[in-house]
Amino acid sequence: MMSPAGSEKERFAVVIPVYNHGRTVRRVVQAALGLNLPIYVVDDGSTDGGCASLESTPGVHLLVHPSNLGKGAALLTGFRAAADSAGWAITLDADGQHDPEDARVLMASIGDRARPVVVGCRKAMLAAGAPWTSRFGRGFSNFWVRMAGGPLLIDSQSGFRIYPLPEVLGWEVRARRYQFEVEVLVKAGWHGVPVVEAPIDVIYAPDGERVSHFRPFVDFVRNSNVFTRLIVQNIFIRQILGRLIFGRRRYRNRSDE
Repeated sequence: MMSPAGSEKERFAVVIPVYNHGRTVRRVVQAALGLNLPIYVVDDGSTDGGCASLESTPGVHLLVHPSNLGKGAALLTGFRAAADSAGWAITLDADGQHDPEDARVLMASIGDRARPVVVGCRKAMLAAGAPWTSRFGRGFSNFWVRMAGGPLLIDSQSGFRIYPLPEVLGWEVRARRYQFEVEVLVKAGWHGVPVVEAPIDVIYAPDGERVSHFRPFVDFVRNSNVFTRLIVQNIFIRQILGRLIFGRRRYRNRSDE
């Protein structure tokens, strides 16, 4: 496993996007401090005041968006801040469904691979108690990530991940809300970056206690728009134009022989 005390490209930082998770975020941060890594909490325009107490917590960097910009925007803010001193960003959600200690499993999954994206595959996704929206969203997302030129995955919607920095910052990911996470996977496929899945546990709070900002209709439309854009880019720009350009180059090279 890579050591956070090594070179800049080997160092890890934790990025936690937050939007009105005041009841759970402090517990998540306290658990994440056990990793002995710098933590960047990005308050994405919360109105519940739940992040205020974190400002003076040692080892925690609190970054604030004045208004809600979306999960993807919050992740990017955290990535840019973390990239000054780290080569990897470990992301986890603020709602308490992840055990930060599982980050060690994700880190160990990097191995000798060439700087992959690591996705925590939630083992309990199909078990009783898992929200139907999560199960449906995962299957929908898995299929279209693959269709858009991304990797074949089991859990493309998991927010518990490791991203290689600064590679991800150079991929020009356009989505700024939840769709950021699936677009990154597609862009990884386009850039030939491996995506590795590692098993993690997940904790679903009882009905009425879980904080979720997922809106089935709105997010379905946003997902559809993003996948449509990516599929068009993949088919018409990357494949068809790529073949025309490289085909002409091969033809010219043969003509010169």
